[in-house]
Formats: sequence, structure tokens, C-alpha cells
Amino acid sequence: MTDLVAKRYVKALLIDADAKSIAKISKELSLISSAYGENKFNDIITSSEVKNSDKVNFILSLNEKASNTVTNLIKLLGENKRLDIIPSIVEELENQLSIINNDYTGVIYTNKKLKAADIKSIEGQFSKKFEVNLSLKQDVCDYDGIKVDIDGLGVEISFSKDRLRTQMIEHILKAV
Repeated sequence: MTDLVAKRYVKALLIDADAKSIAKISKELSLISSAYGENKFNDIITSSEVKNSDKVNFILSLNEKASNTVTNLIKLLGENKRLDIIPSIVEELENQLSIINNDYTGVIYTNKKLKAADIKSIEGQFSKKFEVNLSLKQDVCDYDGIKVDIDGLGVEISFSKDRLRTQMIEHILKAV
């Protein structure tokens, strides 16, 4: 539900805005959004004992140099009692900025560390395939194979040793 509401606010922010101003707004809101990771901050924002105007002033005090757009957005969210959706707004703004700039980030999941040259090669191949600017980060985990996940494009490509083994067994059984 909050994602849908956040998308409406972002849509309003995008009207008559260029990529540079959107990036500035996103950066300012990201600074504010980072406070949402603190329990004390969330307690204040969700408290019914604190007036909405005080919550708005508290949030605005986190970024003294906030632009008029961000200040007005925070005030509007405060009036509508939606200060809790700021992290969702930041996430959606970053997604829209990726689309505008044709810049995407992704994650490579493997069980051992890849060389930087290999990561660059994978980036290059996917950038060429999807005609985007792509940067990949590696997440070393317990995935037995390799999986590339590019969230903004909705792409997930994986190669799993277990799946290959299962498919080979099925193929052999069908042949017999």
C-alpha cells in the first residue's frame, strides 16, 4: 500500500523536473531516510503524543539545507500523516532516476569471490545485451552456482550446479 502512495508522490515530483533536480531531491531525501533505521527516530515519528508539526520540524532539522521542494514535500506528508513513507519515496525516486539515466545496478551471487576482470566482463556483456549502463556488485553467499540479479530491469539469470545435475539425470532417464 505504501508503495502505491509513494509512487503517486514521486509521479508528482517528476512532473516538469529534469534528471539533475531529481537526483538532488533523491539525495536530500536519502539523507533523511537514513534516520528511519534508528528505533528512537521511528518511535518519535509513529508516536501519537508528538504533534505532526513537531514531527515535520524534527525531520526538516535533519537536513538544514533542504530545497523548497523537499521542505514542501515533508510538510505535505506531515499534513497527510504519511511521514512513514519517506523511505519508499526514496526507493521509487532512485528507480525512476535509473530509468531516466539508463543506469542500473545489479548483484552477482556466488559462493566464491570473482576476479574484478570477470565482473567487468559480465557487466560489459549485460550492458551490451540490454543497452544500458550497468554496474554489478558481488555478494558472496552459499549459492551453488552463479546468479545475476538486475532489479531495475527485472532480470534474473542463474546457473545452478544442482539444477544442471537434475536436468542431466532427467535427460538420461528419458533416453533410457
